[in-house]
Amino acid sequence: MNDLLTGLLDSVQSVAPIWRVFIAGVAMMLETSVLVGLFVPGDTIVMVAGTAVESFWEGAGLVATIIVASLIGESIGFWLGRRLGPRIRTSRIGGWIGENHWQRAERYVTRRGGIAILVSRFLPVLHSVVPLTVGMSGYRYRRFLAWTAPACVLWASMYVTVVSIAAHTYRDAADTVHIAGYIFIGVIVAFLLLVVASKKLLERIERRHLREEAEPSVGSDGAAMRD
Repeated sequence: MNDLLTGLLDSVQSVAPIWRVFIAGVAMMLETSVLVGLFVPGDTIVMVAGTAVESFWEGAGLVATIIVASLIGESIGFWLGRRLGPRIRTSRIGGWIGENHWQRAERYVTRRGGIAILVSRFLPVLHSVVPLTVGMSGYRYRRFLAWTAPACVLWASMYVTVVSIAAHTYRDAADTVHIAGYIFIGVIVAFLLLVVASKKLLERIERRHLREEAEPSVGSDGAAMRD
């Protein structure tokens, strides 16, 4: 196991750092932009890139790139929502997403405002639909950035830090600990299970709140949204 895992990590590390960062950045820009995030495994690509981080500055550069790329992707979704939101929603792709997801995102953003924008970064489907929905609502772009930026910072820092530390620890122990590979895989699996469990918990809380609250009266300009 150690030889196989070391070979895989060496293969990733053999790619020039600038290309690893570039690929991770492009993946995150696509993953956070409208609807594309439903098909691009941005988190997986970021984790693979994180295993090859060799220094603090390389890790900081990867985190910074992911943050900027995520903000670009979410901004694309926001402005597409502002300009073409209704058309996208009624298009074939919008129909494939499902009207229930559109309505869910709309209710969530209307009732939670900025908190919905922050939390949606960690929720499946909503992280792609919410920027579009916010753009359609008339919400100001500056406020959108003020809420989504901390979520992008937290997401990028968490993924890169956990994976890079696990990879470094594995490399230090691989020559002396026979089961180091299994421990590394166990740490990554445990982290992913924690992420999935957190997403499920957030989804349950959101759905419970949506059931408990009455439907608000919202004007066409989305004025009922909270900041």
